[in-house]
Amino acid sequence: MYPGTWGAQTPDKPAVIMATTGESITYRELDEQSNQLVRLLHDSELRRGDHIAVLLENHLHFMTTVWAALRSGIYVTAINWHLTTDEAAYIVENCEARVLLSSAAQAALADLIDSPHVERRLMFDRPDDVADRWEDYATAVSHYPTSAVAKEPMGDAMLYSSGTTGRPKGVLRSLPDVAFWDLSPKQQAAIPNPYGFDPDTIYLSPAPLYHAAPLAFCRRVHMFGGAIVVMDKFEATAALRAIERYRCTHSQWVPTMFVRLLDLPDEVQAQHDLSTHRVAVHAAAPCPVEVKQQMMEWWGPIIWEYYAGSEGFGRTGIQPQEWLEHPGSVGLADPERVFILDDDGNALPRSETGGIYFKPDVDFVYKGDPEKTAGATSPQGYITYGDVGHIDHDGYLYLTDRKSFMIISGGVNIYPREAEDVLIGHPAILDVGVFGIPHPDLGEEVKAAVELQPGFEPSADLETDILQFCRDRLSSFKCPRSVDFMAELPRLPAGKLRKGDLRKPYWS
Repeated sequence: MYPGTWGAQTPDKPAVIMATTGESITYRELDEQSNQLVRLLHDSELRRGDHIAVLLENHLHFMTTVWAALRSGIYVTAINWHLTTDEAAYIVENCEARVLLSSAAQAALADLIDSPHVERRLMFDRPDDVADRWEDYATAVSHYPTSAVAKEPMGDAMLYSSGTTGRPKGVLRSLPDVAFWDLSPKQQAAIPNPYGFDPDTIYLSPAPLYHAAPLAFCRRVHMFGGAIVVMDKFEATAALRAIERYRCTHSQWVPTMFVRLLDLPDEVQAQHDLSTHRVAVHAAAPCPVEVKQQMMEWWGPIIWEYYAGSEGFGRTGIQPQEWLEHPGSVGLADPERVFILDDDGNALPRSETGGIYFKPDVDFVYKGDPEKTAGATSPQGYITYGDVGHIDHDGYLYLTDRKSFMIISGGVNIYPREAEDVLIGHPAILDVGVFGIPHPDLGEEVKAAVELQPGFEPSADLETDILQFCRDRLSSFKCPRSVDFMAELPRLPAGKLRKGDLRKPYWS
């Protein structure tokens, strides 16, 4: 149930394939190369509970570094390489990484990161101009045997929240007190596998591997012996081409990717053979109902959805047919574990909107920030991801929005997602974000920022048409009063919109 298993059983099978180039590594190579890095870390006196940091693009050996940590009881922190030097350095410092791994492609950023905790710096394809500060990865690990060490305690990822508001938070979970090879057949059979991963799985990962969901799914596919196909970056036509070329069976997406796919011309959508594609999973942000319905019409009822967070303390999920019967839901809420609470921590009845809380099934804290941990915890000990929603009379959970995105205008609570879900259907709009700006009488008023489809130009007439489009479909008080036209909305590569960047010019 980890590379050591499949390195022995299916040694020549591809474990990682780069979608653009076709370059790959086999399970034997993944097993042996991660073993070498395990030995290097052990020789550097890293032990169970220590930390390493990885600053890599979607690289052929990304999962090699991750599996080295996971099979040696070490925490691995994958860093978003789109961050500024200050932001990336903060994460390296905060996670107390003792080893930093990077690549030639990220050398300009990586070489500026300084932390007193970092004892070794390893770089794939190290360029000469950083040779005095970085070890060449291949040279450093070449001195170590490819066999596994005697003990392989389970490690974990310690990832950071996206930081859409304030500094990102490190999610620190307690390490499992077990080794992969200690799992009994019964324990292995009990590992959740709702999407049917198996050795025949070929999983397309179009998103950055430093993000929690893609990293977790790639890890899970490897546990079940499947292959992962990694895109350098998402591009709609290239994603369809990869599904066809590699005969992908599974994939994972965010809603903005669905919008980009649906924007492709009909002839492009139709020219790719997607017949092997049987499970498409999406999460990260609520998906507009109309967008998901259109994807179901195109791909068929193969789209699964889940609701969770990097913290991993609770989740819901919904199957394709189930969603068609309950459009907009993120799944059946376990009444023993999922609760809707008001601002004072009181439970709300069915169909009333409030904070979504879970009775946690893991032990976690925000590293070095007990106030943030306490702020996410209710008086009953339940924990929230910060989302607002309701549970209907059939027990299905629906997301309304992030609590931090709520607009209060004239004393009325307005959730931007309602207007965003409407506006994304306007033929001129490629992407949209709705947020609150100051108003002298109402406190806040609603504004939209939009990214236009190719062929459309900003104008006063188009702004009027967009505003009326929303009012024709939604209560006027929920609709924006003005529109900012932007060349590109500030989305993270994982799909999350940085609303703080939209709000800042108005509130600073």
